[in-house]
Amino acid sequence: MRLKLVPFETSWDFFSTARLTFGASALAMVASVVLFLVMGLNYGIDFRGGTTFRTGADAPVVLSEYRAALQPLGLGDVSITEVFDPTKPDQNVTQIRIEAQAGDESVAVGTSEAVLGALQTVDPTVRFDSVESVGPKVSGELVKTAVLAVLFAIGAVLVYIWLRFEWQFSLGAVAALVHDVVITIGLFSILQIKFDLAIIAALLTIVGYSLNDTVVVFDRVRENLRKYKQKDLKEVLNLSINETLSRTVMTSVTTLLALISLFVLGGDVIRGFVFAMILGVVIGTYSSVFVASAILLRLGVKRDWSKPDANTGNQYAGIDA
Repeated sequence: MRLKLVPFETSWDFFSTARLTFGASALAMVASVVLFLVMGLNYGIDFRGGTTFRTGADAPVVLSEYRAALQPLGLGDVSITEVFDPTKPDQNVTQIRIEAQAGDESVAVGTSEAVLGALQTVDPTVRFDSVESVGPKVSGELVKTAVLAVLFAIGAVLVYIWLRFEWQFSLGAVAALVHDVVITIGLFSILQIKFDLAIIAALLTIVGYSLNDTVVVFDRVRENLRKYKQKDLKEVLNLSINETLSRTVMTSVTTLLALISLFVLGGDVIRGFVFAMILGVVIGTYSSVFVASAILLRLGVKRDWSKPDANTGNQYAGIDA
């Protein structure tokens, strides 16, 4: 027997509550922006600056014991990961990252000695092989580069959907992407979860995932616009969403199963990244149906795809990329 999360044939009216869902999305975006401006984000070492210690030891590394040893020092954001050093195959190497203390560009000498002393209570053979610091200037450049990466990704989506479909589809898809990113950032702001470069990678992944869902729906919309030229656009959109609903839900649920497993079992190192991905999958699935399609309905589209329309779309609209 085949697993069906939703019936293969549905006839739900996704626009019967369009004002409510669209209004809720707009309100959530405004609230997210306000939360970001008022509360800010809990930036990690990548954006705050700090010091990275590369340690070596004779005994195998036990990360939980390292973390427990450093916790009483009250150093704030501390990240500990075990790494493989191909130049020292017989060594047990870790990378410890500590945020800058009290606005300093790097961790003070006294703090470094305290860290080493704490680690040596776990394993007396622990030593620092290298120490590197990231100052506020570099951190500021990382923030700027991260913002540009997200904006360029959304801009590229705008151009791609414009060429792939029509400008109305493009605006709907980009609005959905902005919706997903803004609300995700708002949730990170209110929950004060550490925000670092891994979260930027998650946001870019969310952009791709949400776009994939939206393109699947829009592609079916374009097919149905050719097939049902006399149907009202609202009916065509509802039909298209219903026809792709089983695929959308199945993809989202299977992705969430993997992400929830990683969130529970993956440990602290990737938990922020996975949490952002979980939010992105849920919000992205919602926005593909209730945001992108709602905007497309408001903008309207060309109905006769067999003839060029000088006033709608562009010369590349018929390309099947």
